[in-house]
Amino acid sequence: MIGGGFGAFIGDAHRRASRICNDYQLIGGVFDVDYQRGKEFARQQDLDLNRCYKTLDAFIEGELAIPDEQRIQAVSVVTPNMLHYEFASKLLKAGFHVVCEKPMTFTVEEALDLKNTVDSSKLTFALTHTYTGYPMVRQMKEIVKSGALGKIHRIDAQYYQGWVNSIIQGTGSGITGVWRLDPKFAGMSSCMGDIGVHAFNLIEYTTGVQISRVLADLNPVKDNVQLDLDGTVLLRMEDNIKGVIRSSQVAAGEENNLTIGIYGSEASLKWSQEDPNFLYMLSDTEPTKVYKPAHDYNTEFAEASHVMPSGHPEGIYEALGNIYKGVAKSIRDEELFDGEFPTVEDGVRGMKFIHSVVKSNKKNNTWIDL
Repeated sequence: MIGGGFGAFIGDAHRRASRICNDYQLIGGVFDVDYQRGKEFARQQDLDLNRCYKTLDAFIEGELAIPDEQRIQAVSVVTPNMLHYEFASKLLKAGFHVVCEKPMTFTVEEALDLKNTVDSSKLTFALTHTYTGYPMVRQMKEIVKSGALGKIHRIDAQYYQGWVNSIIQGTGSGITGVWRLDPKFAGMSSCMGDIGVHAFNLIEYTTGVQISRVLADLNPVKDNVQLDLDGTVLLRMEDNIKGVIRSSQVAAGEENNLTIGIYGSEASLKWSQEDPNFLYMLSDTEPTKVYKPAHDYNTEFAEASHVMPSGHPEGIYEALGNIYKGVAKSIRDEELFDGEFPTVEDGVRGMKFIHSVVKSNKKNNTWIDL
């Protein structure tokens, strides 16, 4: 693991998820920019300090000196955004499989270059759009694929959080040290780059339809904030499908409110991340159906994506664990379901979305092709 030491929520999530799927063991890594803190973390995790490295270059050199059968095979990159491209590229070129946090890169050009690196390496690369790992999201994907909704008319996705609101409503120094609000670390977007892109990915993942054009209206909310904290994006897709993404980091009281609705000519589907074990299917002619994990009426893919019997709720760790499970199957060259983990292609699509919405906003809210 690169990054993810003391105080890193996402690093802890990755470690728990990898353990849940029973295919990984944490061996070593570079856990902190402060080497001593990194070693303290390694001691806490009961790791061999010889596998705790000061820098990524030292990690690569040290691991390549170890016999193949003892060497770390896969590396999770859970650093701030500005390091994803450099670190993932170096690891792939050194022969390591990579699980990378999103956004994949800072620019579309970097994303395309990383795709070339992945393609030429023949190694496994996964991008952790975690919500694709939920069983009922996978059930939604399979229902849409079956044609049960008829012709899709509209797709709505919403992702509301409120954690930034209390920061920006404080003193003028309230945003100091919050790296997600600093373009040097986060990139060109905060709200759309951090959470709006999840909604974008969820739309394309569940429907198999690619968003072709966007019109964005973004808002930094306060004058001393450099990046967007709130925004609405209108969507155009093939076959005259329309949609919208609404996303905010300043919706007071909201926690992690990601929802998606897919509306077709025959039926519709609705799912919410804060209540992830329920998928609702609506129609004009029948009562609302409720799908839940661990039932025979689900698809094989959805049923392969839960670990507990019915009535035992599963959540974000299990969803991320499903992505890690897919990566392990890929490394072992086992047969995969369609969509077991997001790939470098999803990373390229995500970067095109982020750049396009920022460009649309800067051009006075005009339609931009992805």
